[in-house]
Amino acid sequence: MKKILFLFLMLGNLAFSQMPNIENVWLNNSKPYAGTIGNNKTELKMKINISEQDKKNDQQYFVAGYTLVDRNYSKFEGKIMITKYKNGTKRNVVFGEYDFAEEPNGKHTGTLKGKFIYTFNWDRKTEKIDSQFIEFIGDWTSYDGKLTYRTNLKNE
Repeated sequence: MKKILFLFLMLGNLAFSQMPNIENVWLNNSKPYAGTIGNNKTELKMKINISEQDKKNDQQYFVAGYTLVDRNYSKFEGKIMITKYKNGTKRNVVFGEYDFAEEPNGKHTGTLKGKFIYTFNWDRKTEKIDSQFIEFIGDWTSYDGKLTYRTNLKNE
């Protein structure tokens, strides 16, 4: 009887296990992501101020923040979706997609969509992240669909 009870407890724990909550990773230690937009490599900054893991889908995060290009400041909201995780002995890699929508308050606002890669080293002794690298690669498209620019953002 004890073995059957133990088996049910183990199966219950496996059924309700979740991916670790890494919502603080996207906040980038309160620093902006820096990168470029367009063929002229115009400077683009993005700061994520809010990051929350979806309660129903632990592979998805809701985020909000702002983008800055030249003097154009735009608030945005969106989501980050994890699609793949590669666990290494020391180096780990998370792959996924992002979809951000800026507030439609000007002619230079639109959506940012693309893929991301999050690489980090895990220190087994301290059980903490030793170093991390996040890169968002995708496109910015104006709401009217007339402008599309390549974007690339990295954590600092």
